[in-house]
Amino acid sequence: MKFELDSLIEELAECEHKLNDSEIYSDPPRLRDLMRRKKRLDEIVGLYVEYRRLHETVDEDKALIETESDTEIIAMAREELESARARITELEEALKIALLPKDENDDKNIIMEIRAGAGGEEASLFAAELSRAYTIYAEENDFSVEMLDSHESESWGYKEVIFKISGMGAYSHLKYEAGTHRVQRIPETESKGRVHTSTITVAVLPEVEDVEVDIREEDLEITVARASGAGGQHVNKTNSAVRMVHTPTGVVVECQDGRSQLQNKQKALLILKSRVYAMEQEKRDRELGASRLAQVGTGDRSEKIRTYNFPQDRVTDHRIGQNFSNIPGIMAGRLWPIIEALAIADQTEKLERAAKWAE
Repeated sequence: MKFELDSLIEELAECEHKLNDSEIYSDPPRLRDLMRRKKRLDEIVGLYVEYRRLHETVDEDKALIETESDTEIIAMAREELESARARITELEEALKIALLPKDENDDKNIIMEIRAGAGGEEASLFAAELSRAYTIYAEENDFSVEMLDSHESESWGYKEVIFKISGMGAYSHLKYEAGTHRVQRIPETESKGRVHTSTITVAVLPEVEDVEVDIREEDLEITVARASGAGGQHVNKTNSAVRMVHTPTGVVVECQDGRSQLQNKQKALLILKSRVYAMEQEKRDRELGASRLAQVGTGDRSEKIRTYNFPQDRVTDHRIGQNFSNIPGIMAGRLWPIIEALAIADQTEKLERAAKWAE
């Protein structure tokens, strides 16, 4: 396979040259875009340089085998040739994947929203358990987690919980979690041992910069009220809860977890920006006929994506038709086998589409 990637080596050198110019640091949006582009080029160029070097090794070993008379040297050259050819095959596959169009949101922080659906208190309890699983997974991958808003149920579960996960690549890790999650288990309050089914929904929204979505102040309707629920005297005596409506889209955000009205306004605006951006992106994906996995990954919650069957210790991801065991481990943040399987399925689907377009 021949890759015409010399131009990317030149582009990488140009990126490095621009990053050495102090003026770039006075333009944060441009600097951010340049750093992201350099990161992507580093990956591709690194693979390509090794690929090209190994082709040179193959040519040298073939020439040595044809001209050398020393049997020991010929044997060493053949061994090196076989190893180089095997590695070239691996690099060709790696380059195919590296050259696939990247999700523009992959490096971003995320806003994760989890809501209890059908199933009453059992759904709210599972919403709390799954939010803890995501929190543990995030922290084990050196991401930071910040609570933005929550509404507890009577059983100390969550009717709704919204939090921010920050760190390079947070979206790429968790984008496939968006959708409807179904849980099947025997609730602690069930006296007859019957299995109950409940659902929760998960939305994974990329955090966006001001330049990526235009939210005008005149398009916002903001009202304040006393916060409700847990929080002590402070939330009960001050008008700290904020309700924000974006009139052009009808998006509504309510925040009360912050200790002040200003904090809640800032959190509400952060969530609102991400929701508006996700709405626009979902619309573009539908128009472009994006892949099913990608649509779910950007927040399409219209169908069930996963079932957690506790009695049978089985988690089924319905998008890829794959089962996973060890529910206790999964609920303790051991999500990487599922996330890795989904990423591989997504890459495979994209490669198949690319092959069809190339025919």
